[in-house]
Amino acid sequence: QVRLTESGGGSVQAGGSLRLSCAASGLWDSVAWVRQPPGKDREVVARIYISSPYYIDSVRGRFTISHDNTKRLVYLQMNSLKPEDNGLYYCAAAARWCAWDQNCYESWGQGTQVTVSP
Repeated sequence: QVRLTESGGGSVQAGGSLRLSCAASGLWDSVAWVRQPPGKDREVVARIYISSPYYIDSVRGRFTISHDNTKRLVYLQMNSLKPEDNGLYYCAAAARWCAWDQNCYESWGQGTQVTVSP
């Protein structure tokens, strides 16, 4: 398994931006940012398989997932943030193809909190 460490969460007003970072100790085939809103289940909001990014509808056009050339750093640039983007954001990775099922991902970080105020 890969060790993952997230950073970059914080509190912003609606319309603001944050960039989350995930440092990975090893390589991966699939990586995702998974959000858990207060009192709700976790959901994959953005993911990369090999180097192709995918997004859920509610964040497409506002969030951008990317990685550096070494694939040891994974980012989530979040723009035009909304209160419904509130939650604990996890970085998750797998050494296989994974899509929107969070149970497919083998490695998880500890999470970083994002709070968006109206």
